[in-house]
This record gives sequence, C-alpha cells and structure tokens, in this order.
Amino acid sequence: MKLFLDTAHLADLETAKGWGILEGVTTNPSLAAKEGLEFADLVKEITGLVPGPVSAEVTDETADGMVAQGKDLAAIAENVVVKVPMTREGVTAGSRLVEAGIPINVTLVFSPAQAILAARIGATFVSPFLGRVDDIGNDGLGLLRQIVEIYAVQGYETEVLSASLRHPQHVVESARIGADIATMPFAVMDKLFNHPLTDIGMERFAADWEAYQQALADKRS
Repeated sequence: MKLFLDTAHLADLETAKGWGILEGVTTNPSLAAKEGLEFADLVKEITGLVPGPVSAEVTDETADGMVAQGKDLAAIAENVVVKVPMTREGVTAGSRLVEAGIPINVTLVFSPAQAILAARIGATFVSPFLGRVDDIGNDGLGLLRQIVEIYAVQGYETEVLSASLRHPQHVVESARIGADIATMPFAVMDKLFNHPLTDIGMERFAADWEAYQQALADKRS
C-alpha cells in the first residue's frame, strides 16, 4: 500500500519526502486555502517537490467548468491527477477528462455504488472517506472493505485510495483490507513511527552507550 499525504503544506511535504516514504499527495480547496498562494502556483510547487501523483481538485459545479479547470490543472505538470466530486456533473466531467487522456481521482465517495460509477468511467483513483463515514455513525472500514471486494471481483483497474484517515489504526486497517493507497494528514503519518517500547529501547541504548563510553574513559585514565 502506497502512502500519500493529504495536505498542501510545503514544509510537511518536504519533511515526509525526507523520510523516504512519501509516494504522492492529495489536496483540496480547504487545504489550499490555508497556504496563501494562488492554487495553480501551489500545485506547481507541490508537483515539483513530489514526483508521484498529485491530486488537485476542481471547484466549478458544472461539468463544462470542471472539464476546463481540469485541463488547466493537468497542464501544470505531468503528475497532476484531477479530482472530481462524486456528483452527476463530476462523473460527467470525469468521463470526459478520461477520454482526453487526463487521469482523475473521484472524491467524496461514501458508498459502494458510487465507487462502481468511478471505476466504470475509468478513474485512476477512487477516494472513499472513512473518517467522515465514521462521523455519522456508520462503518468507514466496512465501506472500504466492500469497495475492495467489489473491485477484486470485477477486475476494475481503478486504485482504491483510502481517505479521511484520522489515526494510525485507520492506516493499518486500510492496508489489511487491501487499499492500494492511504492518504493522511501529516500528523497521522508522523504518528506511524510511534511506539512506547521503541522510545524505551532508544533510551536504554543511549544510557548503555553513555555508560560504556564512561567506562572506557575511566580505563584510559
């Protein structure tokens, strides 16, 4: 399972890239609005920093407007993937962008039926939102499990991108279920490193090393 960051914050992207685990980025208008740059400029910065897929979302509500925006976004860099919403207009726009050779990510997916539509128009990615499904008392991981099962049975080539992940267990369970990609906020990716036994082990190693160095110094003196 590939690991993406769901952010538009360049400093976080640089940090994750330095870890050697960042394979792509997802963004949306809400994330971009926090950065204070023109959206096209921000997308260009991100695509230059991250060699993998960078999902950039359209904002128009009409199919024609989404197609025009999508073509403009795709022209920014070869690794741009155009995000379209799971609406009738979004699916219409998405199918037209796919016909034009532009990869798309169908976002705001909350049901297996919607995921089937995304696959049928040839989406590169489909993004079920696990956390938001959990927020209304339903089972986000159950939704992911159904989508992964349907895609396997049908042989769909669309990759399942597990989104709206709130904690490391969402990431782990997404991997267990068979998601192709997990996209997450920087804080969640950072927490993947954490375990108290690792911290205890590091403290013990450091203490033992310091004692060892002191013993050598005492012996030399």
